[in-house]
Amino acid sequence: MMLTISEQSIPTLEITREEEIAAPIEIVFETLLEHLGPRHEVAPDAPLPMKLEPWPGGRWYRDLGNNTGHYWGHVQVIKPPKLLEIWGPLFMSYPAISHLTYRLTSEGGVTRLKLTHRAIGQFPLEDWKGVQEGMEPWSHTLVKVREAVERRIGANAERR
Repeated sequence: MMLTISEQSIPTLEITREEEIAAPIEIVFETLLEHLGPRHEVAPDAPLPMKLEPWPGGRWYRDLGNNTGHYWGHVQVIKPPKLLEIWGPLFMSYPAISHLTYRLTSEGGVTRLKLTHRAIGQFPLEDWKGVQEGMEPWSHTLVKVREAVERRIGANAERR
């Protein structure tokens, strides 16, 4: 048996993004769940369909079929239509843990969707270079939710 103990700093990460969406909070929350599940993508034309079980303890994972896939996390808190929290390693294949918070607030017909991603662990900081340069999936997801909500609202208005 080998035991190695070392003193090292543990990197942390905190990313916050917000999007204002001119739609009822219930529609925004429902659309968010769709875009974290089967409609998930990490960049334009880069689909990454996921499974999200929207209940406390529910899993968030990528099902590749044949009992293969990637575990991303569990639902820690869900309070529709105002709050979704997920914790787990997410996309990181390191000794690391993440916590995602999607908080929705509504004022005067506008819903504010705020995402906070916090992580701690042994992840190489150079892996986050793209995030520092503005190439990251968090804003993309929020924009996709806004665009999908706008299409839903527009389609409903046309049916009336």
